[in-house]
Amino acid sequence: MSMLSINLSEKSAAATPIVENHYSQQVAHAVSEISKAKLGKEHQIKLSLCCLFSGGHLLIEDLPGMGKTTLSYALARALGLEFNRIQFTSDLLPADILGISIFDQNTAQFTFHPGPIFSQLILADEINRTTPKTQSALLEAMEERQVTIEGETRALPEPFFVIATQNPVTLAGTYPLPESQLDRFLMRLRLGYPDQRAERELLEMNTERDKLVEVQQCLTIAEVTELRQQSAGVTASSSLLDYVQRLVNYTRSGEGFHYGLSPRGSLAVMRASKTWALMCGRTHVVPEDVQTTLPFVVEHRLRAVADEDGHTGASLVQRLLNEVDVLA
Repeated sequence: MSMLSINLSEKSAAATPIVENHYSQQVAHAVSEISKAKLGKEHQIKLSLCCLFSGGHLLIEDLPGMGKTTLSYALARALGLEFNRIQFTSDLLPADILGISIFDQNTAQFTFHPGPIFSQLILADEINRTTPKTQSALLEAMEERQVTIEGETRALPEPFFVIATQNPVTLAGTYPLPESQLDRFLMRLRLGYPDQRAERELLEMNTERDKLVEVQQCLTIAEVTELRQQSAGVTASSSLLDYVQRLVNYTRSGEGFHYGLSPRGSLAVMRASKTWALMCGRTHVVPEDVQTTLPFVVEHRLRAVADEDGHTGASLVQRLLNEVDVLA
């Protein structure tokens, strides 16, 4: 993602004043706590919370060592979520994620041993280092919020939030996620290098992990659930929906787009925009909410006609923001 898209999004968010209310205060407190461990990345932290409160899943793509794991641990601690980390490797099997039934000789029955997927926050670390078969097992659980093993369906806990990390596809030993699987993630973001102040603080304390113990739980599960429910009730005017439709239609009819946004993609834009509005203290969506979240919701869903590697989503998003008018 280009810095231009991030800067434009941040400027757009500043265009509409943030109104303090109960939910915006909760979000500010959570961002403050998580920032104790993940230094200098308040905007990315807020986007991660937006993804969680929208009921979606998050894909973080960046180079190794950028703090993807630290962010996940800090989110779990601040929100009081049960946490499991799955390290994806080339020999990982679906049963290693979902669980397996083992015969118990004492009872002469099969006993199910749940896998690490049965947790509220899952860190799927380096998802593109495992085979497509294992990737599909995780992504099916993400979509259905349940798993079927040996003919029996088992529900996953609520809330259920997956943070998948992947290395850039240019690195060796990766299995790129196809478009149909990328589309399962509500948002994709990159953390990027820390600024000078944050990196200096890192150097003084040796590692970000030293700060994780300082992160305190600031929201309960009930409050997280309430934020999810309230975000769905945020309203959008007819003119706002017209703007979103113009954005979506531009991807389907504009020159240079290999394919346009699907209905799932347009719904994702609205879900994230509503949540961002609530996090900013509003009960209705404004165009700046759409413009702030749009790059992170649609960049991984777009591809240019001449692009073979899926790296031009950022430039396409910039075209959307620059060429589609807010008002008809």
